[in-house]
Amino acid sequence: MNTPELDILVICAHPDDAELGCGGTLIKHAKMGHKVGIIDMTMGEMGTRGTPELRIKESLDAAKILGLTIRENLKLPDTKLKVTEEFQLKIIEKIRKYRPKIIITNAPNDRHPDHGNGAELVISSAWLSGLTKLETIGEDGLPQKAFRTEKVYQFIQYKLFEPDFVVDVSKYTQQKMDAIMCYKSQFYDPNSTEPETLIASPAFLESNKARNYMMGNFAMIEEGEGFLSKFTPAVDHLFNLI
Repeated sequence: MNTPELDILVICAHPDDAELGCGGTLIKHAKMGHKVGIIDMTMGEMGTRGTPELRIKESLDAAKILGLTIRENLKLPDTKLKVTEEFQLKIIEKIRKYRPKIIITNAPNDRHPDHGNGAELVISSAWLSGLTKLETIGEDGLPQKAFRTEKVYQFIQYKLFEPDFVVDVSKYTQQKMDAIMCYKSQFYDPNSTEPETLIASPAFLESNKARNYMMGNFAMIEEGEGFLSKFTPAVDHLFNLI
């Protein structure tokens, strides 16, 4: 079976990061016919609620709603993400395997240290992936070809940033919420006996919904998801802007 080349690949710290940060964008592009995938770097095993095995199951349930082509987990250590050669090589192997046109990762810094640290890990790996003298071996045992994705974006998480651009997800926010709610172990459930956490409160989910409107306000649309870019995005002509 041939490995699919992806249009969009999200590489993020924890299962549920992508759903919260850019779930509507992923659903929208999958419905447009683009091949979209997620690679979670950790299983979120240090989280207060749930188990790593349950988080994996929840992430695969969410993948169906998002319309993903692939979803994988690198099983790197939760709360210990940092820029190391070992971790970079694992990510580079995936980038060279799927050769995505766009990579999306975590926010530059955030309440959870893994978010900012994971983002730096992904961004550095995306650049290194283009070096022809950096050798990696694929799952088929053969040397991989160098590949660099020029478009690397970051979604906005707990900490608020002014976005560099906004994707209109007005038609997809309910489906986004359905994907988020696949993580029943993590988010608000009045019948749960798990310990209380910040993200397990009703207010957290409401704040995520409110952020859709806030990002939409930046771009004068109903609901949106904001992204950051290290480089200024360009358009072919003014009519590409809405």
